[in-house]
Amino acid sequence: MTTIQDRAQELREQLVAWRRHLHQHPEVGFHEHETAAYIEGELKKMPGLTVTRPTATSVLAVLKGGKPGRTLLLRADIDALPIHEENTFDFASQNPGIMHACGHDGHTAILLGTARLLAENPGEVPGEVRMIFQHAEEIGPGGAEELVMETSLMDGVDVVTGLHLNSQLPAGMVAVKPGAFMASPDMIELTIKGRGGHGAHPEEAIDPIAVGAQVVTNLQHVVSRHVGAQDALVVSVTYFRSGTTHNVIPDTAELMGTVRTFDPELRRRAPQLIERVIKGVCEAHGAEYDLRYDFGYRPLINTDWVAAQLKEIALETVGPEHFQDARPTMGGEDFSAYLEKAPGAYFNVGSGSDAADSRWPHHHPRFTLDELSLETGVQMLHAAALRLTVPDPTSAG
Repeated sequence: MTTIQDRAQELREQLVAWRRHLHQHPEVGFHEHETAAYIEGELKKMPGLTVTRPTATSVLAVLKGGKPGRTLLLRADIDALPIHEENTFDFASQNPGIMHACGHDGHTAILLGTARLLAENPGEVPGEVRMIFQHAEEIGPGGAEELVMETSLMDGVDVVTGLHLNSQLPAGMVAVKPGAFMASPDMIELTIKGRGGHGAHPEEAIDPIAVGAQVVTNLQHVVSRHVGAQDALVVSVTYFRSGTTHNVIPDTAELMGTVRTFDPELRRRAPQLIERVIKGVCEAHGAEYDLRYDFGYRPLINTDWVAAQLKEIALETVGPEHFQDARPTMGGEDFSAYLEKAPGAYFNVGSGSDAADSRWPHHHPRFTLDELSLETGVQMLHAAALRLTVPDPTSAG
């Protein structure tokens, strides 16, 4: 009897070929025209799929199963990052300044492999499976938001799932958890307005650099003194630019940073807490400020019953030795947009190994994958397509 492990292994060469082609030809968000055309062409080779383009650079494949059941959405993101690749292997990026540094080439190959296996045996598939190859995950407000708000993709969807390859997990490991899984990645842009002057006479100026340094220091008190220790919040100032030379106090300082949390209520409060600190520091030193606070993706909160089913699927598909309960991460993901419309859960598949030199962090110019993880991803998404079910509300005790 042929198992899903056997079927995924038989796809190994094709999975690697898809992934390497995509890795070699990366495109950033909202510009994935060649990527989408390639995916569309590969899907149209598979019998029984209805293939459409819900947006200019996304691709949707729909399979009508041979059994009654729910409508399931499987998602893979397809965009790359504006990073110049430092890897030297034969399939390194041919597009200068752009690379797949987050595993989206692997996600796409995995969903293509899942589509092929499902298309080969539609009679074993319950209900309808929609497979969305989503654009622009890396650029807010995100391709998922566009698909959810401006297309009919989510109409009638009962449950949604997807995966992210994770270089910090051993290759082949599956990790999932219920509840809060990924944070909301919001952004602050701040301009501090002082009064320039000579570096020898700071008393005649209002130094925006000194004020900005105080703002950076005091923003850390938002976390340590205004938020409970049990509540997760990150405030990081990641950009500080001011001045032109050694003996001139500038007029302004520009700062940017990120604010992350799992808690929607804490997320709502954060802008007021942050502005109160900025306003107080600036007023104390006679400076003015302009603050822009941009809300990014929502926190990614997995539905408990979907996560529980994925855990059972993982234990049976890859075995308990290749499963672990996931830990929440302060990274952000626009998969959260789908969870506003349907229950679902997102999970990790490990892609890190010393043999493949693939333990580099995501968004690093040396990032790569252990390609054995592609088979694990196919096994999980294929099993989810066959086994994920929606609980019957009338069966509750």
